[in-house]
Amino acid sequence: FQAFAGAAQRVGATAVVVPSSDFRVDLDGLLGKINEHTALVYIANPGNPTGTFIENEEIEGFLRHVPKNVVVLLDEAYYEYLPEHERSRSVEWVRDYPNLLLTRTFSKAYGLAGLRVGYGIAQPSVANMLRRVRAPFSVTRMAQIAAAAALNDTEFLAKTAECNATGLTYLYESFDKLGLEYIRSHANFVLVKVGDGVQMSQRLNRRGVIVRPLKSYGLTEWIRISVGTPSENEQVIAALGKELA
Repeated sequence: FQAFAGAAQRVGATAVVVPSSDFRVDLDGLLGKINEHTALVYIANPGNPTGTFIENEEIEGFLRHVPKNVVVLLDEAYYEYLPEHERSRSVEWVRDYPNLLLTRTFSKAYGLAGLRVGYGIAQPSVANMLRRVRAPFSVTRMAQIAAAAALNDTEFLAKTAECNATGLTYLYESFDKLGLEYIRSHANFVLVKVGDGVQMSQRLNRRGVIVRPLKSYGLTEWIRISVGTPSENEQVIAALGKELA
């Protein structure tokens, strides 16, 4: 997630990006880059913009090898889209690894992006460090009330995950029919290879469809399509089919 590199630079830190050749986080590559100057390692799981997922065993193996003075920030913004059997044991890991900071958000599956509210889970040593540097007026009272209500609305969350899974299946099947390469996703979007991503996004935009070109990530031939309602998914496939014809 590119915003974190920018955040590091704004506070005078050096962001070290570890490349990947298979759209997944290179955990061995991350370990190889850790040195005496490393303060924090950032991992998004599921990943953004790829939607790929790192298995529990891989994450735990990684955590065992990270020096205890290096904070590991595990960003689980898309956690709620995962099927129950795939969800990580990250809350349990916080008990075992005092240098682990787990973050989640209400902006994705809960649909509360406009309220800018989320939460972190960490041991007191890390939590107290965050408390010292947080903004004095960070989350509004209204956002806190909405977030608490959202946590109790399990029916809505289950429906969201179900609709997302159905939408992904439809997009996969449609890409197969169009002969397009894509990356199977564990989030609410999917990457698909379309040639010139910037040009395709502009052409789709003229048809009333907004997608995300990924040139800034070095993925010049790919676009990211968010899962929408059934009619929206049909619209994007229809527009894509016309542009590829």
